[in-house]
Amino acid sequence: MASGPMSVDSSALDPPALPETADGPKHGGFSRFELELELVQSLANPQYLNYLASRKFLTNPAFVAYLDYLQYWTRPPYLKFITYPAATIKILELLQEEKFREEIISPDLAQGLMVEGMKDAVEWHREG
Repeated sequence: MASGPMSVDSSALDPPALPETADGPKHGGFSRFELELELVQSLANPQYLNYLASRKFLTNPAFVAYLDYLQYWTRPPYLKFITYPAATIKILELLQEEKFREEIISPDLAQGLMVEGMKDAVEWHREG
């Protein structure tokens, strides 16, 4: 297989090894599992999504395909590692919609999602 910017190692399309079994290569001292977990949790931040949209990441076909690949985090056993699963899963689902990826460039939408998230957190604490 030719190597280059468009070639993909087929093993890269598999979810990373879980922490208990990971002894694969490190990238900057972190495993692929750790890096992808951090990215997935960062995506739950509407301001970060607005930043990605303003830099055209959310219209880049390769990045959109990567967002689709990251859907494995919405299922066990990976789901248990997400700190805020409800918000993270919701955003991962929304990122599958082209309209959302286009509209999150609006600071008003990002702010609205922040406010909605804060209301959800307050309500969750009241119920707990």
